[in-house]
Amino acid sequence: MNFNLTQMPVRTQQPRSAGVTMVMDKGLSINEVHNFLSISGPHVDIVKLGFGTSYVTPNLREKIEVYHSYNVPIYFGGTLFEAFLIRNQFDDYVAMCKDYGVSYMEVSDGSISIPHAEKCGYIEKLTQHGTVLSEVGSKDAAHIIPPYKWIELMRAELEAGSSYVIAEAREAGNVGIYRGSGEVREGLVQEILTQIPEEKILWEAPQKAQQLYFLELIGCNVNLGNIAPHEVIALEAMRVGLRGDTFELYLDKKS
Repeated sequence: MNFNLTQMPVRTQQPRSAGVTMVMDKGLSINEVHNFLSISGPHVDIVKLGFGTSYVTPNLREKIEVYHSYNVPIYFGGTLFEAFLIRNQFDDYVAMCKDYGVSYMEVSDGSISIPHAEKCGYIEKLTQHGTVLSEVGSKDAAHIIPPYKWIELMRAELEAGSSYVIAEAREAGNVGIYRGSGEVREGLVQEILTQIPEEKILWEAPQKAQQLYFLELIGCNVNLGNIAPHEVIALEAMRVGLRGDTFELYLDKKS
C-alpha cells in the first residue's frame, strides 16, 4: 500500500483462493484492458468475458494475451458454454478454450435446462482441462429455487470438481440470490452458509449495496463477482474500511 495505517484488516495476497474479486468484461477494447489493469491489476483475480461477448469481440486472441501478460486468468461466460452445449458442440467448446489458452471454464445452466447429474458430468470432464467454476441459480426471475435445493446443487457441484460455485445474480444483480429490486435474499444466503464453505462461494454482487452486505456478513476476504472494471479500486477501498460505508468496521472503538 502507499502509506501506513493501523487497524487495517488483513487481505489475502495474490494468487488468492479467498477474497477473490471477479470482474466482468462486457466489451473493453484492448487499450481499455491495458489501462484498466495498469491501475487495478493488483486487485483483480479473475476476469469473465461476459455471457457470449467473446463470440463477437474483434481481436479476441490479442485481448486475451493482454490479460495473460498481467497474469490475470480469464474465462468465457457461462452463456457461451450453454450456447455450445445446446448445439451439441461440447468437444468444440473444449477445443476452443485450449486454442485460446483459456484454462478457466464456467459451467452454468441459467439459460437452458440440463439434468443436474449431467451438469456435474460436464464439470468432472472439464476439470481434466483446467479450473472449473460452476454457476447455481436461474436467470429467470420467476424460477425461485428453495434454499435446501441451492445447498444440494452447490454441494454436488463442488464434489464434482468445481473450485468455486457462483451464486447467480446476472450482471444487473436482480435474480437468483437477489430480489427483483436488488435486495439480498438474506434468509437464503445465511442458510447456504450453514452448509457450504464461504471460501468456496463466489457471490455475484454488481451493486454497491450488495457488496457491502457481504463485506459486513463475511468480512473483507469474501469472494465477490460481476464487478465492473471501473469499480475495482472502489471495491478494494471498501473491503479494507476506506469508504464511508465500511469506515468503522475495523476500528478499535477503545482507541
